[in-house]
Amino acid sequence: MIDHIGFAVCDYERAKAFYGKALAPLGYVLIMEVPGETNASGYPAAGYGAKGKPDFWIGAEGKTGKPVPLHVAFAVTSRAIVDAFHAAALAAGGKDNGAPGLRPQYHPNYYAAFVLDPEGNNIEAVCHAPA
Repeated sequence: MIDHIGFAVCDYERAKAFYGKALAPLGYVLIMEVPGETNASGYPAAGYGAKGKPDFWIGAEGKTGKPVPLHVAFAVTSRAIVDAFHAAALAAGGKDNGAPGLRPQYHPNYYAAFVLDPEGNNIEAVCHAPA
């Protein structure tokens, strides 16, 4: 199951205002904003969603003017699966982009691992359940 998806935008504030208005009829609102200094990318990100869960993200990485890979996260049911995903993806030729571990800047139980696929896309497995 897809947990969330995110992509870079060139003008973060303009995109944030656009999505805030455009997604409102869908019941999506800005749920979380992660400051650049606490985000792995170093750029701020805004998460939109419904019922308290952000599953559509935009990030300011696009302002660099360089191509920025897509980010896709898969929801899994255990931390062991996150660990197994990370190991399997590395064995398949992926590059580590964040070892399995907690990411408390998102929420206290956010356990995830990140791998860059051969095209440079950021693929994540995440478990939201407590240990």
